[in-house]
Amino acid sequence: MTRPDRVRAIIRAGVAAAAMCFGLPVAAETVVLDHVTLFDGTGSAPQRDQALVMTDGRITWVGPAKRRPATQGASVEDLRGKFLMPGLIDSHVHLGLVNGVDQSFTKYYDRANIDAQLRLYAAYGVTSVYTLGTDGDLIHQVIADQRRAGRIDMARAYTAGRGVVFKDSYGGVPGLDQSVSTPAEATAMVRRETAKGDDFVKLWMDDEFGTVAKRMPYPVSREVIAAAHAAGKPAAAHIFYYDNAAELTRQGVDVFMHQVRDRVADPALIGAMKASGAWQLASTLSREASFTYTLLPFVDDPFFSRGVAPSTIATLKSAERRQKLAASPLFAKYPPVLRNAMASLAAEVKGGVRYGMGTDSGPTARFPGYFAHWELELMVKAGLTPLQALTAATGTNASFLSANESGVLRPGKWADLLVLDRDPTRDIRNTRAIRAVYVGGRKVPTIWQTCVGRAAQACGAGRP
Repeated sequence: MTRPDRVRAIIRAGVAAAAMCFGLPVAAETVVLDHVTLFDGTGSAPQRDQALVMTDGRITWVGPAKRRPATQGASVEDLRGKFLMPGLIDSHVHLGLVNGVDQSFTKYYDRANIDAQLRLYAAYGVTSVYTLGTDGDLIHQVIADQRRAGRIDMARAYTAGRGVVFKDSYGGVPGLDQSVSTPAEATAMVRRETAKGDDFVKLWMDDEFGTVAKRMPYPVSREVIAAAHAAGKPAAAHIFYYDNAAELTRQGVDVFMHQVRDRVADPALIGAMKASGAWQLASTLSREASFTYTLLPFVDDPFFSRGVAPSTIATLKSAERRQKLAASPLFAKYPPVLRNAMASLAAEVKGGVRYGMGTDSGPTARFPGYFAHWELELMVKAGLTPLQALTAATGTNASFLSANESGVLRPGKWADLLVLDRDPTRDIRNTRAIRAVYVGGRKVPTIWQTCVGRAAQACGAGRP
């Protein structure tokens, strides 16, 4: 165990001992998943005929099934022929912004919508999300409640709170005060927001293909990064342009939450990122891909349609929407943007940059949960192996934030798990063959048991 894991184990043991001393009942809940092929999230190849033991929501033992310790009173599930892995982690989402495809922070950002979206992420096997700079203060109560409970029925959330937007530039959402005009204002905002409990700090540097007059000036971004580091928080950047990525790397940014997209990342940038330790935590290929369609290609796929209301599908299919998208002057710009993003990811992986998986799900028509599976598929199309993509989406993403106690299948970690009918290291689309999802060691409804916006039986029998 790592030192934090040992400390947690000692605390739990102390609590149990105290309960026994005072005559309080101690009824540990132990579950065994037996005889399963297991991917542990570290990047190691899957191992056959393994077992995992979880007690009170934490993993307590992992190893060959034939060596499994005796677990009196445990519930044992035989998973021969199944595949077990950590729950997916999406490193770039936005919560509570939409209803269907209608987006409005002021109308929809409330506890009910946030919790519903976190449950939908979990149904898709996404058991943790990092929400990227468009949150009101409510998110801190959501997260405090989650961390106090531990064993929850939705995805775990981690937040950049209110990200920093340069006044009259690109970024953020209408209805949320988050703009600054000077370096001093940027420093003050970061201090104020990190004091609320943000897990990291977000900034935007973009101009939406030149349609916005200003990008965040470098003196402002430098202060955002410095203030984040002074507060002990990583600094995460939305970027589009190569030149901005290069300068932010020199300024010490910790992670990029999109790819370079105006050109392909080259050895100079990749070398600078490696030297400074900057990560490519999210490539958001699914975001870029979604903008290349007037009609998303999966609207009739049950894996997608079970997670949205029929009215949403009708809106996506409407001639009016499709015509509006096709008429946008930006529509033709996205196919080369997607190609550059995929090529940049491939170059960074080959060059040794540390990378994760993130989608930019949550704004209009970028759908929670489904996009994580599409992102994995696009990462493989960009040249990664399924094992590389899965490692990025589990162990690597978890390691970015020390607060995330999941992502790898090791004793002491939360039992946030995904059980699949087929091996995704052989075919990445097998992540959709979801048999069960566990959060904190308890099963939650999967997408194949979900039917949004209609009677439960209206979606028919699930087909993992």
